[in-house]
Amino acid sequence: MEEMGRCSATGLRYAGLALTPRPFPQPRPLPGRSLQTHSSGLRSLPPGCLRCHHWSLFGDVEGPAGRSGITGGPRSRWSAMETWRDRGTRGDSQGLWGPLGLVGDLRPVVGPPLTEPSVLCSPLQFWLTMSYLSQMTEEQTLVMYSGHPLGLFPSSPGAPRLVITNGMVIPNYSSRTEYDKLFAMGVTMYGQMTAGSYCYIGPQGIVHGTVLTVLNAGRRYLGTEDLAGKVFVTSGLGGMSGAQAKAAVIVGCIGVIAEVDRAALMKRHKQGWLMEVADSLDHCIRRLREARRRKEVLSLGYHGNVVDLWERLVHELDTTGELLVDLGSDQTSCHNPFNGGYYPVQLGFTEAQSLLASNPAAFKALVQESLRRQVSAINRLAKENFFFWDYGNAFLLEAQRAGADVEKKGARKTEFRYPSYVQHIMGDIFSQGFGPFRWVCTSGDPQDLAVTDQLAVSVLEAAIAGGVNPAVRLQYVDNIRWIREAARHQLVVGSQARILYSDQKGRVAIAVAFNQGIASGKIKAPVVLSRDHHDVSGTDSPFRETSNIYDGSAFCADMAVQNFVGDAFRGATWVALHNGGGVGWGEAINGGFGLVLDGTQEAEQKAKMMLTWDVSNGVARRCWSGNQKAYEIICQTMQENNGLVVTLPHEVADEHVLQQALQS
Repeated sequence: MEEMGRCSATGLRYAGLALTPRPFPQPRPLPGRSLQTHSSGLRSLPPGCLRCHHWSLFGDVEGPAGRSGITGGPRSRWSAMETWRDRGTRGDSQGLWGPLGLVGDLRPVVGPPLTEPSVLCSPLQFWLTMSYLSQMTEEQTLVMYSGHPLGLFPSSPGAPRLVITNGMVIPNYSSRTEYDKLFAMGVTMYGQMTAGSYCYIGPQGIVHGTVLTVLNAGRRYLGTEDLAGKVFVTSGLGGMSGAQAKAAVIVGCIGVIAEVDRAALMKRHKQGWLMEVADSLDHCIRRLREARRRKEVLSLGYHGNVVDLWERLVHELDTTGELLVDLGSDQTSCHNPFNGGYYPVQLGFTEAQSLLASNPAAFKALVQESLRRQVSAINRLAKENFFFWDYGNAFLLEAQRAGADVEKKGARKTEFRYPSYVQHIMGDIFSQGFGPFRWVCTSGDPQDLAVTDQLAVSVLEAAIAGGVNPAVRLQYVDNIRWIREAARHQLVVGSQARILYSDQKGRVAIAVAFNQGIASGKIKAPVVLSRDHHDVSGTDSPFRETSNIYDGSAFCADMAVQNFVGDAFRGATWVALHNGGGVGWGEAINGGFGLVLDGTQEAEQKAKMMLTWDVSNGVARRCWSGNQKAYEIICQTMQENNGLVVTLPHEVADEHVLQQALQS
């Protein structure tokens, strides 16, 4: 009922609008091409994912005609979307591919539950947006205010076709309490990261990030790349956390993942990402021991609360002396722990849901007690040869707020007893300019994706052959391995998309190769370039992406805002800027982009200009904060680009002076 009320607050504002999309132009293909159609008769759609708190198109695709308030039922929706998609294949409509990311693949397999982040707040907003897209020219830009399509405004052909902002709230009012009020009025929303910027490609992205994290955790903490027989314990098998099961298999370890929601657990099992399910702790521990002894590659889902699992591992250690876990983390939705993101161990799943609905304060108290118990168990195991890290979901932050023992003596505000994965692993990757670059084949043809995979591997192999430093070479080798494993593990869900961690030189070279492939006809249709917001320059988040920046600027958001603006005037087809993302509302500012490659020289120049900025911005900021890896990379980039002149830091006699000043 609460969600219905929220929906009506937004819906009433559009009730008087008569939305009649203009007649669509006759679609025509690129020169020498034909429109690609799947066996279903439906042409695939560009990237993106519509999901919102109180209205989901996924659940309504086969619903009753006219439910949206516009004449025409489900078939007319698909027909309209096909026409919008076809419009993007016209040689004179390069820019129109970007906003089409909104419609994405409108299938339940891609869409997450209604409790996930928003793209839009009502079906009427969706249809109004689609109406604008049907009439937009290359001299107009569609402006989106937190799901609200403000309208089409005159702009130049080189400007973005779409500018998105989500949750841009005056800082003094950017609290969870204020968010609930503003969201209920329908004036803002939580766009998370790629959801609200129309760049969501399903869980493939987090699979890759988790693969790199676990692989590098093995290198750093265990001193090995061979993870056979090593046990990784964590929690969550949802839309993003579900990637952990697949990642464990790809890196070759034993992944044990706890999940309280049986439906989510069985979905991953049916999908093939989760190999086995254990319904009891006895079964779970017995199977873990067996796999550990045999050095099996295994993803094992435990149906139950992760706190019970951690406490059982402590019991096994105390009673048998055997440490059954090597690596550990957590991917519960602790950015929203008191509204269903984290379930207390004291209650079953349905009991907890009932308490949340009837007595939120009591639910919160149990959650905080549960967090304290979880940390207590982890602390006991960490006294042995076990290593834990925070996965950027605000777990340690919320545990600290709950009174758990996670403080680190003499630490900075962004540091805890355990590191975040950015502080120990991903931060070094970002500082070298590597991050989650991605692309989508708008033809929807798996063969096009295979061609782009091959081109990307060729680019990285050529870079290695040309000579790179050992650290960069390691990243290239890891990502060549990733592309080959990704194809074998069939990670595509929805759009024909791929994610690949690459640096600035690699991204530019891959973009040029793709654009040439489109021009030659090797790739059948335009390719949309994008990235996760969780990247080198895209996000300012003191407890995640920028948690390894120690010059006092971790709580500043200049980098993410400058990136959004800089991408816009350097050639991006669309840009987005969000409040929140990953760690929750008010805890981060992040942004993303979409850039269309259509085989033209203009598209190639835009890609070179924009991608260089999109990476170098963050490397320069990390360099200025004192990161040596970033210093080396930005100096090398300046040598290769005469137009780039970056302010470099000077060495200081005592690097502890600033730290002492900040602590005082």
